[in-house]
Amino acid sequence: MLIFRQLFDQESSTYSYLFGDPEKKEAVIIDTVYEQVKRDRALLEELGLQLVHVVDTHCHADHVTGAWLLKHHAGAQIGVSENAGVEGADNYFTHGDHVTFGSRYLEVRETPGHTNGCVTYVLDDETMAFTGDTLLIRGCGRTDFQQGNARDMYRSIQTQILALPDQTSLYPAHDYRGITMTTVGEEKQFNPRFGGQISEQDFVGYMNNLGLPHPKQIDIALPANLRCGRPENGEIADNEPTWAPLKLTFAGVWEVDPQWLEEHLHDVLVLDVRETKEFDGPIGHIPDAMHIPLGDLADRTDEIESVRPVVTVCRAGARSALATVILKRAGQSDIANLSGGMLRWRDRGYPVIGGVN
Repeated sequence: MLIFRQLFDQESSTYSYLFGDPEKKEAVIIDTVYEQVKRDRALLEELGLQLVHVVDTHCHADHVTGAWLLKHHAGAQIGVSENAGVEGADNYFTHGDHVTFGSRYLEVRETPGHTNGCVTYVLDDETMAFTGDTLLIRGCGRTDFQQGNARDMYRSIQTQILALPDQTSLYPAHDYRGITMTTVGEEKQFNPRFGGQISEQDFVGYMNNLGLPHPKQIDIALPANLRCGRPENGEIADNEPTWAPLKLTFAGVWEVDPQWLEEHLHDVLVLDVRETKEFDGPIGHIPDAMHIPLGDLADRTDEIESVRPVVTVCRAGARSALATVILKRAGQSDIANLSGGMLRWRDRGYPVIGGVN
């Protein structure tokens, strides 16, 4: 079964899409966002996938792509349209090219109109298509800047997207109302800009009179995206913690492995957030651990020193994950959750105070 995830960036209302072949363990991401690269990497790691391609539907004007950063971290190849005017990509696509991951692929269809370099990616069995800003749900991308052309867009939509089977699911790069997908059949019937009996001339007249303001991030996003998202100085400023070899989960929690903690117990403050009967109970607790039950933590954060990093712990890691959120809100910066909690700590044979052997 194909692995598929739809991801969302709230700041730019951008959808990113991850595909994975569960047998070959290879993946591709469409329209990633620079600020969400940590999230994307965490998901890839949790699903056990190797990212082989990171591709964009076009040169975005409303957010910076995470393509360059993902290439740096994951070794993925960057792919864009040959008409996008972008430098630094590994693959420059033309109509009909395939983006292969494992035994599956995405077909590249050129769909200019929003920009010259817009493409739509169609899954090999035509059950799904990813339209970027060319076709939006009950709408479409603007055509009044960045090589936009309303006539080109109308023809792209009619010949390359609406020519797909009616049941094909369509996934855009954005939706500002939180709607996640549509279908070819729905857009043919209900899209107010090009559906039903709307002609090319009707569409051009509509698009030429939208009167939209330019995107707020255009002066930052466009120059960066013309370099595949590479910062102008070429330096990575992702601000990952350096006090320990931490791993970010897809849930957004930094975790530390029990082995590292056992070797650095005196360098951190271990905070146990279980109830008192658990702290003194059969599982025991980590030597020198500070004990504050989770229900009391929000009112007692001033008791926690800020000199050393804090590692939170509970039975299995769930309550202590919430504790990291509470501490972060209180201003604590160096925080991590103990992966697997006390259960994994004991299973590894690390020292315990109290408990039952």
